[in-house]
Amino acid sequence: MGHVLGDVLGFAAAVAVSPLPIIAIILILATPRGRLNGVLFAVGWILGLSALGAVMLAIAPPAGASDHNHPATWVGALKLALGVFLVLFGSRQWRRRPKDPSQAQLPKWLGTIDRLTPVKIFALGLALAALNAKNAPLTIAAGASIGSAGLPVGQQIASLAIFVLIATLGLLAPLAVFLFGGERAKTTLGNWRKWAAQHHVAVMAVLFFVLGLKLLGDGISILTS
Repeated sequence: MGHVLGDVLGFAAAVAVSPLPIIAIILILATPRGRLNGVLFAVGWILGLSALGAVMLAIAPPAGASDHNHPATWVGALKLALGVFLVLFGSRQWRRRPKDPSQAQLPKWLGTIDRLTPVKIFALGLALAALNAKNAPLTIAAGASIGSAGLPVGQQIASLAIFVLIATLGLLAPLAVFLFGGERAKTTLGNWRKWAAQHHVAVMAVLFFVLGLKLLGDGISILTS
């Protein structure tokens, strides 16, 4: 289990520092129902990651993801494909980053957050976790690593739970500041939002490029062993 956790912690950390979801929850916390909406967004995020990871764990045993405690060939192919996708995606993001960080543009949907109902806020958290082109490949890779390690079911679930917890820290930090930060919370969150808005493209480009290379290495190692 320790080996598996070491394998997936990098993926969890990359999901945790996703700038756009962090910006989203900071904007949500500034709405009139910020406390409720922030919690709903975080719950949706947690359920989205858990559901996607659980799907991979459910697929792994019937598909023979582990062969004598060694990842099966299809797991290596999956990691290789995800690695190629992340390297290409990271390279594309790096080329598209603004020369001047102050000129960075945020997605238009972030401007509609103050008009979303609690149900839509929950759905947004769910979608950003499970359906986002940036986070989904990392969660799939983590689920494949856990499912192919030949662990007992209880340890698989525990590994996935640890992955989800770490991957949620990026959202829990602003939520904790909002709930317990007192008068300084608004200033602190404003500074975080500004920094994330200016550097989100470059941050994600580097993360995806590095993790893509790791997945490429993992996939090649599995396929050639």
